[in-house]
Amino acid sequence: MRIPTGVWFVPLAVALVAAQNVKYTQDPDWKPPSQTAEKKNPLAEKPGLAAGGKKLFTRHCVECHGQSGEGLRKAADLQLPVVQDQSDGALYWKITNGNPDRGMPSFSGIPELQRWQIVMHLRKLKRAEAEK
Repeated sequence: MRIPTGVWFVPLAVALVAAQNVKYTQDPDWKPPSQTAEKKNPLAEKPGLAAGGKKLFTRHCVECHGQSGEGLRKAADLQLPVVQDQSDGALYWKITNGNPDRGMPSFSGIPELQRWQIVMHLRKLKRAEAEK
């Protein structure tokens, strides 16, 4: 007996939505120094480099944040305004330093420009969400 193609889609979609961390709340103590938060992305004028950020995101971040940044388990939903409204400098600082109290590792071992590429990719997640 063959199962119709659409039958598996509904349970899969429900499972994916259930895994999304829409209840994410930001750690109020996890704030970058103001000087760091004001830092501008040195790659901002090179949008083509965001593709490299996607590859880095896939390699280092998808396990916890999901392919679309939806935030699996306890990880931040990177599509939420509470994340997207932060400056590039703040996101860069958070990627660099991590937050061990919430399970976010430091990615200071990734070269600086590659961390900025990840920030560029995070901005694409915002646009992808807005288009839905």
